[in-house]
Amino acid sequence: MSITNDIKNAFRQPNNTLKQLILINVIVFVVLIVTRTILVLTNSSGIYSAMVRFLALNSDPVLFITRPWTLVTYFFTHEGFLHIIFNMLNLYWFGQLLREYLGDRKLLSLYVLGGIAGGVLYMLSYNFIPYFASHAAYSFMIGASASVLAIVVGAATLLPNFAFNLILIGPVRIKYIAAFLVLLSISGAVGDNAGGNIAHLGGAFIGWLFIKQLQRGTDMGRPVLAVIDFFSGLFKRKPKLRVTHTRFTGGRARPNGSRSSGPVTPDQHEIDRILDKISSSGYESLSKEEKQKLFQASQKD
Repeated sequence: MSITNDIKNAFRQPNNTLKQLILINVIVFVVLIVTRTILVLTNSSGIYSAMVRFLALNSDPVLFITRPWTLVTYFFTHEGFLHIIFNMLNLYWFGQLLREYLGDRKLLSLYVLGGIAGGVLYMLSYNFIPYFASHAAYSFMIGASASVLAIVVGAATLLPNFAFNLILIGPVRIKYIAAFLVLLSISGAVGDNAGGNIAHLGGAFIGWLFIKQLQRGTDMGRPVLAVIDFFSGLFKRKPKLRVTHTRFTGGRARPNGSRSSGPVTPDQHEIDRILDKISSSGYESLSKEEKQKLFQASQKD
């Protein structure tokens, strides 16, 4: 099977959001690398720079008004190998945790919200904080770091005592990994990559807030998912109308008179109790019934 078919299958499969996010980042990266090589060899490097600026988020609000899509495209765009490798590894490791406990759609909405929050904080800082304002005219930003840090902090907020085995160190709780990355971003906020580190902090804050609000019963990602569903629906084929006979048999009405026997989706209070139990005692402490309820909840929008 060709690489093209593998990519197509990855996007056709349901509940495959994590792999799809990584693939989009990698595809954009590969396209930019190949394009840059071709343009440099043909003495047309200026065209490549224009392409990157077309995708990057600029701190100049006037320029942003003419390129509003950059608030989203910037967090799918990378240039350096180490930059994309570090981001995609963190996205995979921490994204797997959120995907397992909260489902694909909440992972997607947090990724997008983290990127948007990072971009907004970057633009506000470069236009209202005197230290950064002098660089606003030529500052632009690319990279998924804000989105990824939102995922990292979100996972650490949800499962603070979950541990990763780090090479040469051993098991480390993810709350300490997240705290280290946030501290690293704070220290870099006045360095060479000040704009990027400011964006990281915006993503980190959203990651924490997203989980805290979710535990209180509020899903901040619903507006994001509504927009995504609207645009994705424009490209889906509408199924042909089909008439079926429905017969009522005393239970819930079903085609051909079948009776509903599916599980009832647990309410938010029950899910919060299960998430609290995970945070304090780990996933393995859940009963089979609790694991099923968590899975059922993850399938909701």
